[in-house]
Amino acid sequence: MAIVPKRKTSKARRDKRRSSVWKLEAPALSRCEKCGEYKLIHRVCGSCGYYRNREVIKKEA
Repeated sequence: MAIVPKRKTSKARRDKRRSSVWKLEAPALSRCEKCGEYKLIHRVCGSCGYYRNREVIKKEA
């Protein structure tokens, strides 16, 4: 048989438990060393195609 709670869970206790579930974090952004655009860390820059001062993707400008 299922275990049934002995007491009603208060609204404060219930809401404390639920509060951290819905928080979203913004992604960490860094500036590209080559062009200065914002990009996700550890990713190739979408505007110039460079990663760690090396051209990874050829971009036609």
